[in-house]
Amino acid sequence: MIAAPGSGHGKTTVATGLMGALRAEGLSVAGFKVGPDYIDPGYHAVATGRPGRNLDPFLCGEHRIEPLLLHGGRGADVAVVEGVMGLFDGRLGTDGFASTAHVAALTSSPVVLTVDVSNTTRTAAAIVHGLATFDPRIRVAGVVLNKAASGRHLREVWSAVETSGVAVLGVLPRDVGIEAPSRHLGLVPAAERDEAAASVERLGERVASHVDLDAVLSIARSAPDLTGTPWDAAAEVGTAAVDGPRPVVAVAGGRAFTFRYAETEELLRAAGLEPVVVDPTRDATLPPGTAGLYLGGGFPEMHAEALGANTSLLGEVRDAVLGGLPTVAECAGLLYLCESVDGDRMTGVLPAVASMGPRLTMGYRSAVAPMASVVAEPGRRVTGHEFHRTTVATDSGDVATAEAAWLLDGQPEGFALDPAGTGRATLHASYLHTHWAGHPFLAAQFASSVHEYAGRRSPIAAGSRR
Repeated sequence: MIAAPGSGHGKTTVATGLMGALRAEGLSVAGFKVGPDYIDPGYHAVATGRPGRNLDPFLCGEHRIEPLLLHGGRGADVAVVEGVMGLFDGRLGTDGFASTAHVAALTSSPVVLTVDVSNTTRTAAAIVHGLATFDPRIRVAGVVLNKAASGRHLREVWSAVETSGVAVLGVLPRDVGIEAPSRHLGLVPAAERDEAAASVERLGERVASHVDLDAVLSIARSAPDLTGTPWDAAAEVGTAAVDGPRPVVAVAGGRAFTFRYAETEELLRAAGLEPVVVDPTRDATLPPGTAGLYLGGGFPEMHAEALGANTSLLGEVRDAVLGGLPTVAECAGLLYLCESVDGDRMTGVLPAVASMGPRLTMGYRSAVAPMASVVAEPGRRVTGHEFHRTTVATDSGDVATAEAAWLLDGQPEGFALDPAGTGRATLHASYLHTHWAGHPFLAAQFASSVHEYAGRRSPIAAGSRR
């Protein structure tokens, strides 16, 4: 577990660099991220060549954290888990629930700290000592000093930290970071950067030259064996028997839609469906055989012009969704289904316009389904996360409870609509990100809706329009 006193100390640099460095040594590395973050796992995937995954007790439940770690780590020699915020910082109003320390305790993971020492000397030792002794359940086994300056500065810090009893595993100079560009919601996703692979490779090389990898591996090997059962998608949703071709679920991808959890597609496959990625900025049509549509998160506001210029796909998606195609849209997907984003044309499925706003909306949420839809029956409860700086407005200004995707603290949010008059909302669009591994009934219900649609109607043929 790679942890830190707080944000900005270099967790992503150290974690991603270690993943790349260990992979370069010939090891199979599994990368994980604590919390709901989508962007860091994208860089982990580049570094490891395996899907980046998340471990979040709030989104998935404490009981699933060890199984998800075992699942994501199948066949790997070592798992590297990047923490979130400060080591003990978790959900507000709790004693660190869903924090890095919480996940470290649930998985019995030894902790390696990364500490930015650019503006401190002996105080760094006090910080390390405090983190190492604050909670007896947590074993801080080493520290990487980040952004060290002169040799004199380094000697002062190193000597002081050693008195804390925590081993110094390496020192990264101030210029080691291969910095990824940032924007309003954090780092630019790796999938949007052509140079991401080269940058991650250089980062791995720099970390390998400044950190004792043998010592890191020794710490990893000291973790006790986990005795749980790996998470299994088929067991969560029940493997569906399919007579003939598997119904296709078009999954939005490309540069505008980079946010989705790896387990989502695994659940869909286990439920008898075939996820096929479509890039709404480039692909002119939905995949042949499309019987469902999953529009996850990302940055459509940054690619609105390209999305709006792809009029062929906009029209096909609009016709298909209005014709009853089972559709789930989260955050970016919600924006794509609006009439426009900051003036750029979108599909126009929803009677709403989206625009960038001055405030960031972020945080864990608990929600309940107010009506039957493609993902939930009335009264079903979920946990989720919001993370956006856009707003969506309708002509009336409010979403009616009867047509809301979720009730967040009793307030209607999003859209659950039945445009084709099927008797159940076939379109579910919301700002709320949910982790389907934590709520597998969402995947099962959606899969059932897709199978039903495929059985009663001809799936979308290549280049067709509804």
